[in-house]
Parts: sequence; structure tokens; C-alpha cells
Amino acid sequence: MKILPILLFFISTLFATLDTVAQENLEKTQDTIVQKTKYGLRFGLDLSKPLRSVLEDGYQGVELLADFRIQDRFYLAAEIGNEKKDYDAPNINALTKGSYLKVGINYNAYLNWAGMTNEIFTGLRYGFSSFSQELLGYEIYSTNQSFPATYVTQNIEYGGLTAHWAEFMLGVKTQVFNNVYLSLNLQLKRKIYETELENFSNLYIPGFNTTNDFSDWGVGYGYNLTYLLPVFKK
Repeated sequence: MKILPILLFFISTLFATLDTVAQENLEKTQDTIVQKTKYGLRFGLDLSKPLRSVLEDGYQGVELLADFRIQDRFYLAAEIGNEKKDYDAPNINALTKGSYLKVGINYNAYLNWAGMTNEIFTGLRYGFSSFSQELLGYEIYSTNQSFPATYVTQNIEYGGLTAHWAEFMLGVKTQVFNNVYLSLNLQLKRKIYETELENFSNLYIPGFNTTNDFSDWGVGYGYNLTYLLPVFKK
């Protein structure tokens, strides 16, 4: 009779130990379930440029873009494009055409669920543009109200112009199909340098957009369609 309690004690201890081991094994098994994330090159087109080319007279433009994921939340990014813009105002008419390149980095602030790759991102860019500007006609201002202002028509081309700027970007990106993404972004630009002409200001800078005499700030936007080419999973 004295042996029975001892046997019951050892049996209960054995079952308790087995239960603990089983729980630990289950936890280890659950911990080994890993959700892999795609890393690769994502490239595409800014849809707003062709759409603007159709809807806006005197404008033609195209922009190609790409990014590459280097860490969980960080992406190297770049945009390259070409624009042609006819600036037609009551007192001046000019044509600007040229190319631009923007390089920088994006940070994804959105915490995705497992398997999702959507983004709410901020980005920084360094922008460079090389362009030419052609003066087609201008109005000579006159203080004498008895005679109308004289409008001069002539073609004067200024080539080899450059501009540099810094750009802050805020946008959202969502996966609509497997490896296919749509994104919308807004851009705030700060001009750093531009080639200055003696008697003629740069009215439009490809990549930077319209300029003005009162501020070095500019704005822009983009509506992008991109495709992710997976390189590896992590």
C-alpha cells in the first residue's frame, strides 16, 4: 500500500514532463514557419506623362522608373525621363525640351500583414536636368498708351542648360495583381542650381516643372504602373 502513492507520484511526474516537452516541440514547430518576402527589381512607367501628353496642348513627356529593395523597409529608386513643353503666355512664347534623371531612396512606413507588399512611403531624390530653351516670340512693353505694344517674332535657341534640385516625395503603392503595382505620389522640389541667362529666364525645367521668379520651390506628381521582377526571397 505504501508503494502505490510513490508509483502515482512518478506516473504524474512523467506525464507532466511529457506534456511540457510536447508543448516546447509545438512552439518550436510554430516558430519555424517563415513567411518569405520578395526582393527584386521593380520597373515601370509614369502613366501621368502620356495622359498629360494627350490632354494638354503643347506638352509631350515620358518617364521610366525603377526601384530595388535593399532592406526590409528601404528601396533604392530612380526615374529617368524626357519632356517637351510649349510655354505660351500673352507676352512671351518659348519652347523647352530636354531630359532628366532623379536618384534617391524610399522608406516604407507601412507595416504589412504576412505576404503583403503594399507601401506608404516617403522618398528623397537628387534631380538633374539637361535641356535647351527656344525663344519664339515676345512682346516689347511700352509705357506710351498711344501706341500698342510691339510683338517680336524670332527664334533664338539657348542650348547646354542644366539644373539641379532636391526633391521630397510622399506616396502610396498597392499590389493589384501578382507582382503588378499601382502607385500615386506627390513631390515637393527645391531648386539648388540652374544655368542663368542674361535676358531670358528658364520658364520650364524638364523634371522640375514650371519655374517662377519669386521662389525656388516647385511641385509635381506621378501615377505609376510597375512590375516586380523577383530576384530572391528573404
